[in-house]
Amino acid sequence: QLQLVESGGGSVQAGGSLNLSCSYPASFYTGYCMGWFRQTSGNEREAVAIMSRDGRPERTKYAEAVKGRFTGSKDSAKQILYLQMSNLRPEDTGLYYCALNTRPFGVCERRSETYSHWGQGTQVTVSS
Repeated sequence: QLQLVESGGGSVQAGGSLNLSCSYPASFYTGYCMGWFRQTSGNEREAVAIMSRDGRPERTKYAEAVKGRFTGSKDSAKQILYLQMSNLRPEDTGLYYCALNTRPFGVCERRSETYSHWGQGTQVTVSS
C-alpha cells in the first residue's frame, strides 16, 4: 500500500521558519511526480512546490506566493520529500500535504486532481 506520511508542521510567528518532511515507500519508483500542496482558509487546495521527475532543484515549480521563501527537495536515497519554509507569513497558515502522481510519463502538473495519493496533512500556523 502506498502511504505518504508528513511531519514537521507547527506554530511559528511571522518571519519564522518550518521544515516539513514526507516519507514515501522504499520500494517506490522514484521517477513519479511528487509535490507539496496546501489548503488555506476559504481557498481551494493549491500547489506550493512541484518537483520534477528527476528531482533536480532547478526544475521545481513554485507558487508565486512562496517563491524565494520555500524550497522543495527530494532525497531519493532516503525516500523523503522536503519543504523548507522561511519568512513565513500569516497567510501561509493552512494544512500542508505531500502528494504523488503515479503516471509514469508526462509533465508534473500543478493541478491537484492529477495526484492520486495524498498524505494525511500537517498543520502550519503562522501568527502575526
